[in-house]
Amino acid sequence: MVRTRFLFILFIIIFIFSCFSFIPSFSCPDDQKQALLQFKSVLPRRVKAGSFSNPLFPILESWNSTSDCCHWARVTCNSSTPARPIIHLNFSALVSSSSVESITSAVLAPIFGITSLVVLDLSSNSLRGEISGDGYANVSRLVHLDLSFNSFNGSVPGEIFQLMNLEYLDLSGNFLEGELNAKVGNLVHLKLLSLKRNFFSGVIPEGIGNLTQLESLQLSANKISGGIPSSILLLKELQVLDLSNNSLSSEIPAWTGELRNIVTLALSNNVLTGRIPNSIRKLDRLEYLELDYNLLSGEIPTWLFSIESLKELYLGENKVTWNNSVSFNPTCSLSRLSLRSCSMAGSIPTWLSNQKNLSFLDLSNNNLTGSIPEWLTDMGIGSIHLADNQLTGSLPSKLFQSPNLTILDLGSNNLTGKLPRNIGNASGLLVLLMGRNKFSGSLPNSFSMMLRLLMLDLSFNNLSGRRIPKFSQDADLVYIDLTSNGFSGPVPVSFGKKLVVLALGQNGFSGKLPYKLTTLRFLEHIDLHDNVITGQIPAFLGQITSLRALNLRNNFLEGSIPDYLSNNTSLRIVDLSFNRLTGFIPPNIGGLTAMTTTPNSYALYSAVKSMYFRSNDAVMYLNNGMLMVWKGSMQIVPSSAMYLYSILDMSSNRLSGEIPASMGDLKGLKILNISHNELSGNIPVSLGGLEILESMDLSYNKLSGDIPQTFEDLQELSKLDVRNNNLTGPIPYGGQMHTMNYPDAFAGNNGLCGSQIQVPCPMGLPGCRRTVHRLGVRQKLTCGSHGKVQ
Repeated sequence: MVRTRFLFILFIIIFIFSCFSFIPSFSCPDDQKQALLQFKSVLPRRVKAGSFSNPLFPILESWNSTSDCCHWARVTCNSSTPARPIIHLNFSALVSSSSVESITSAVLAPIFGITSLVVLDLSSNSLRGEISGDGYANVSRLVHLDLSFNSFNGSVPGEIFQLMNLEYLDLSGNFLEGELNAKVGNLVHLKLLSLKRNFFSGVIPEGIGNLTQLESLQLSANKISGGIPSSILLLKELQVLDLSNNSLSSEIPAWTGELRNIVTLALSNNVLTGRIPNSIRKLDRLEYLELDYNLLSGEIPTWLFSIESLKELYLGENKVTWNNSVSFNPTCSLSRLSLRSCSMAGSIPTWLSNQKNLSFLDLSNNNLTGSIPEWLTDMGIGSIHLADNQLTGSLPSKLFQSPNLTILDLGSNNLTGKLPRNIGNASGLLVLLMGRNKFSGSLPNSFSMMLRLLMLDLSFNNLSGRRIPKFSQDADLVYIDLTSNGFSGPVPVSFGKKLVVLALGQNGFSGKLPYKLTTLRFLEHIDLHDNVITGQIPAFLGQITSLRALNLRNNFLEGSIPDYLSNNTSLRIVDLSFNRLTGFIPPNIGGLTAMTTTPNSYALYSAVKSMYFRSNDAVMYLNNGMLMVWKGSMQIVPSSAMYLYSILDMSSNRLSGEIPASMGDLKGLKILNISHNELSGNIPVSLGGLEILESMDLSYNKLSGDIPQTFEDLQELSKLDVRNNNLTGPIPYGGQMHTMNYPDAFAGNNGLCGSQIQVPCPMGLPGCRRTVHRLGVRQKLTCGSHGKVQ
């Protein structure tokens, strides 16, 4: 009996040990652990100035040689196999551009040694340079690859198109370029392909039709041209087709309605023509239809409003028209509707009152008349755009009782009366644009209650008063425009600490510039033109290091232009014209370093896209700018040009002395105007180095000597005015100079000669010789200019 019990216990012990002997290791493979530790070791150690991240990568603190990498942050192993290999690396937003200097994709090399990877997410980092193809061949099991929202440039390496198991490929939000690779058609298992927000060009390859399992195709915000290929018709599983913000032409294909699973069809911001095809009415799962900003024509079909699944409809900015006499009852329930620029006339359509779920309404830039109806104020719409119409009457106070109201754009109408006292009750309002109306009276004190307000535009009205409501220091206001009203008193600055744009031009504000401007540490734009500002340009302006645009045009400023102004590294636009300034132009004017650079193509492209203010509640075109002399006439410099091109205007003052040679260092200048002063001496040769300059006005001074031959290098110059000086010698003829055939621009200089003013130059001029150029039979006199022999 005892022996039997002993054998039983021994059997149990052996069984237990045998079980444990077959339990697999719970540690990840050592070579994969070492690969991750090597990756951690090559991440940047240097923290970008101003970053408060300490330690640099706290999320990787768990990564060490003594622990199991399957338990590390951002790492997932396959627990169903004994080896427990790494299958998922989530490195999204690991390397923030706000905390470290950007790094190249070379740091990824150790990761490609982990051949078991199935999911690799490197999105939203600061990776730059070209995407290296090396290593992708080793991770052939990848199903999910996300490289979105980095700073990669160049083309997509062919190795990525050899990852035959890929179901998810996201390369959006980079600077990738070149034509779309036809090899993308090899990835036949793809369900999502996103290449949006890059610089891809060419046409959509026909091979896209090979991706028969594709559910989402996102190619928006590129430079893709041509038509929509018929091979897309083969993508029967497609639910999202986003080709918006490209250069696609031709018509919307008639077969579009055969894509019966489509939920989102986004074709906006292209150059598509023709009518809206009838086949779209067959898309009974369609929820989002974006066709705005094209060249579509014809009458807007009412059957669109009979697609019961439809939630968002954008048709604005086309050549389509709305039949104002049509009467119908929509069966869809829209949450967002844009009929901007659709030739709507008469009163705001009453059928809209049946759209109980409407949160966004854009009927701007039409011919709507009458007052804002009461039923509209009862609907609780969050974002209302009725700008650029002919609406009349006063502003309903009931509109501001809605807790949903976030954006209200009523600019450029004929609205009258005083602003409602309860305007501040709309505590959720983010954007309020009511410029270019006929509102009168003072600003209600309730404005100060609007802590969430980001943008306020009341420009070009008849508002007045000496008291501007004081906003809380914690207010979110970043943009305020009170231009062209009747406000007076000291310059107001109590708009909160987050202000970026302060536009108070064409009012009656008086006195000196307030020192409290220095407390606005995000301030980029000061526009106080056409007021009664007195005193000198204060030294404290040099403390506002964020300042990019300064417009003090047409005031009563005195004294000299301070040297410190030239030390500002952010200023790109300076207008000090029509004041009483005296003294010299600062010799170190070339120290305005922001004006010394020209914008690259990426900056221009980003600027065009930034012209759209986008939030969860609106897509709104902003064209507010700065009133200046632009290309010879008073214009509003649009937002698309501001901060990219530089403008320097010091005209109509009492400045004296010579033009500093350092002004030629401002190679980002588009416009230079120092006319109507008392400047003397020669025109610096260095001004010929302003390579993108379009307009130069040096007229009404006391300049002498000749016009530098270097002006022939100004390849973008379209306007030159040197009248009423003491200039002598031949007018340069090469480059753009031969197009300056308007004699008035050279008048008042008795010593000038040249074909532009039809005054022949004498052969006896020192340093001059006559040569025949291949410009017909024209002969040209070329001369030395300040020692430069031609």
